[in-house]
Amino acid sequence: MDALRTACAAVAERARHVQIDRERISAYAAELPLPLPAAPPAGARPRPHATDAGVEPAATFWITLDAINFGSGWFPTLRKRPGRSGYHTVAAGLTAQFDAEGPWSAARMREIDSVTIARVLGQDPEHPLMELFARSLRDLGANVLTHHASRFDALVDAASGSAVTLATGLGAWDCFADSSTYDELTLPFLKRAQIVAADLARAGVAGFHDLPRLTLFADNLVPHVLRLDGVLRFDQSLVARIEREELIEHGSREEVEIRACALHAVELIVAARPGSHPAAIDQLLWERGQQPRYKASPRHRSRCTAY
Repeated sequence: MDALRTACAAVAERARHVQIDRERISAYAAELPLPLPAAPPAGARPRPHATDAGVEPAATFWITLDAINFGSGWFPTLRKRPGRSGYHTVAAGLTAQFDAEGPWSAARMREIDSVTIARVLGQDPEHPLMELFARSLRDLGANVLTHHASRFDALVDAASGSAVTLATGLGAWDCFADSSTYDELTLPFLKRAQIVAADLARAGVAGFHDLPRLTLFADNLVPHVLRLDGVLRFDQSLVARIEREELIEHGSREEVEIRACALHAVELIVAARPGSHPAAIDQLLWERGQQPRYKASPRHRSRCTAY
């Protein structure tokens, strides 16, 4: 994660479309309601915990959900459950499936097709996300079968209590790959791979000694919150494109700057707020982003498998 931090700091120094208001950092950090509770508010996240039915089912659920925790660029085109966002629509469908039939085995996952995942999520099987979801799940199943004797808890155990080891290991698989470039820089954001570690920790599936070494989980919601809160400033042409709901190309300079500057801003916030760490700040800002004020304003959308 140190290489990612260094690269994001370098992008923040060069960025032309996104700027960090460094004078806002100290006051903003002081305003944040930390420390956070041990778990998100009721209803904010899906519920499976290690105590519900053992470690293996909970590990399977969270790793499976995070393997398909992407597609926000397509979320406006999904059939949403009443009162649910795109993420919560996907999570609710997977929760109902696991409640009804139990977790998918790695072997079953390896055979998932777009029709099956569309049925589970209540979507049109022709929607482009369904094949992307199915492809990710097939890769996850194949890797767990090959490298971890078909057991998701063995995947967790192989990290030996290190969130960074788990995230970087998952990031080497296609189902969790997430790396961008900016000039000569490589930025291994590993957004969803890092979220796996955080979700498993929150669910009581694993204890990680290095959870504070994770970074912000760079997506399109937390940068949006930071922009509306005055920590990030986007140039007016980028704001106009976002407000017109134009797609921002994944891997473009604008999109990389949004993610990298948000990540670096959170590093600055952590430095200004002793005792905090990026995963905790991410959780707080993600929950803040569910409020009507943030929902009312368009955020950037990119069609990709990163987030």
